[in-house]
Amino acid sequence: MEQKLYIYNTLSRRKEVFEPLHAPLVGMYVCGPTVYGNPHLGHARPAITFDLLYRYLTHIGYKVRYVRNITDVGHLENDADEGEDKIEKKARLEQLEPMEVVQFYTNRYHKVMDQLNVLSPSIEPHASGHIIEQIQAIHSIIESGYAYVSDGSVYFDVQKYDKDHDYGILSHRNIEEMLNTTRDLDGQNEKRSKVDFALWKKASPEHIMRWPSPWSDGFPGWHIECSAMSIKYLGQEFDIHGGGLDLMFPHHECEIAQNTAMEKHRVVKYWMHNNMITINGQKMGKSLGNFINLEEFFTGSHRMLAQAYAPMTIRFFILQAHYRSTVDFSNEALQAAEKGLNRLLDAYRAINRIKPAGNSSADVQGLRQKCYDALNDDLNSAIVLSHLYEAATIINSAVAGTVNLTQADIDEVRGLYDTFLFDILGIKDDKQQGNNSEAFGKAMDILLDIRAKAKENKDWATSDRIRDELTEAGFEIKDGKDGAEWKLK
Repeated sequence: MEQKLYIYNTLSRRKEVFEPLHAPLVGMYVCGPTVYGNPHLGHARPAITFDLLYRYLTHIGYKVRYVRNITDVGHLENDADEGEDKIEKKARLEQLEPMEVVQFYTNRYHKVMDQLNVLSPSIEPHASGHIIEQIQAIHSIIESGYAYVSDGSVYFDVQKYDKDHDYGILSHRNIEEMLNTTRDLDGQNEKRSKVDFALWKKASPEHIMRWPSPWSDGFPGWHIECSAMSIKYLGQEFDIHGGGLDLMFPHHECEIAQNTAMEKHRVVKYWMHNNMITINGQKMGKSLGNFINLEEFFTGSHRMLAQAYAPMTIRFFILQAHYRSTVDFSNEALQAAEKGLNRLLDAYRAINRIKPAGNSSADVQGLRQKCYDALNDDLNSAIVLSHLYEAATIINSAVAGTVNLTQADIDEVRGLYDTFLFDILGIKDDKQQGNNSEAFGKAMDILLDIRAKAKENKDWATSDRIRDELTEAGFEIKDGKDGAEWKLK
């Protein structure tokens, strides 16, 4: 059955039917990390959110060209047009070449993305590898009349652009509000207005990361990289641009202005933003002492963590909430996510123990479309999980013999998990995976049958040995009136 997907477009502030510009190809650009530190929980949410979208679009038949950039130049401290480049500052402190810093933290980012089972994008361009494209984009904006050169730097003329278009169309801010709230910074005398933003910055003598340009030896501003690289790889019009809500202003607002100045039309059809992760109600930040990187979650090494949390627990925790809602971290919330995930995985492992009946006393056939309906409603992963919990209850009842399932029902509920939990939501069963799960379960059933026959024959030594060795190997064996049950600890 063909699925009709609705997604919330931040630009229009409403849900819209997803209709690709060049179906079946979908162009999707997502702002990736600035690689100057260890990946943290805030990096996980956009990665997992747009991984879910990537997986679902592919599942329903689209070919997706997914571009996720690496910011390795031009992102200055405090997201301003003055101060040190974040990567250059890290390089100076650690006495490394800037590209050593970039490579080190890019590798770490890729490692944790693999652990979170986030699929690699189709293209992962680096800003530093596209300086020529950024210079060409800046030329185009100058020619359009919306940028000016000042002492070797180039700035976007926001007020002039706003007269012809609408600067603030995405974040719904007005220019007067921005003029009143934008703080004064060093170097403002280069700008015509304090709301103007840098397209190119003339490098100071001590600045390491610099390139020749028609205006000066310098480096591109933070915002121009995404305009240049998204248009290079996805064309002058493409479908989806995504990122965290914190990027809506100024980064994405500036992108829209740059794109419109260059192309004279709207470039991106759908803008999508995931909401923030807070920690005990506070925004995550190093100054607050609540900044926890993902490796610390996986090892439990941060002082705020009560235990280590597996990567799939983190992924599941994020997917439990709709991507546009705020997620608040606490140990209690993560422990609840861990229990919820284990409940679903235990149910999946138990499917092989269901004895098929001639008729069914539970409705499992309608759950598949309910899961599709939830995903089609702006990727509502939380509702998908509620339907999978419903399936888990049916599975456990069938194992206990209080519900009858036909073989077709058993196949359907297994397919439900395979499609939605593992394929689309991207959960991995680290203890028992994929194609080996059925054979694995049958092998366990054979061992428990041997143990049951040993008990019937009062061969306690064999019975105890099988139980003890399975326990030592990491299995939990429970004897009940209907026989033994097992699960991985």
